[in-house]
Amino acid sequence: MKTSFLILSVVAALSGSALADATITVNGVHNCCGSCAKGITKAIESVKGATAAVDGETVTITAKNTPTAKKAFEALVGAGYSGTGEGIEAPKEASLTRVLKGATVSGAHLCCGKCVKAVEKAVASVKGVTGSKIETKASVFEVEGEFSEGDLIVALNKAGFHGVVK
Repeated sequence: MKTSFLILSVVAALSGSALADATITVNGVHNCCGSCAKGITKAIESVKGATAAVDGETVTITAKNTPTAKKAFEALVGAGYSGTGEGIEAPKEASLTRVLKGATVSGAHLCCGKCVKAVEKAVASVKGVTGSKIETKASVFEVEGEFSEGDLIVALNKAGFHGVVK
């Protein structure tokens, strides 16, 4: 009888852990308007089995398992957003030390004037940047000057954005 109870308890515990959700909390995500919030939610929920809870600059990703939650976070980054949190790795581009003489950046979320101003401020904070051309709803923007690629990505990430340098 004790053995049956023990087996039943182990099976119940394993079943519960197999069904447990995985959660990733991402802080510092740029979210200045309804379009940003919709973009965040759309990106995360494009991954089957993942949901998003958006509360200001904090985004909670809940998924059926850890790989799905990580895939949803990657979808968030792919949509041009970034943030920090436990278990979130910095984008690989941030480790680059290549010095650029101007760059084209694609993929950053730029739905409105507030997004543009936030990106402009982040870009201007990078040592060696002398100017930029960033427009609302643009899929790419230009950065002028001589600066580190990694510094540019880090500045965008700190502002809650992600982009790809070309």
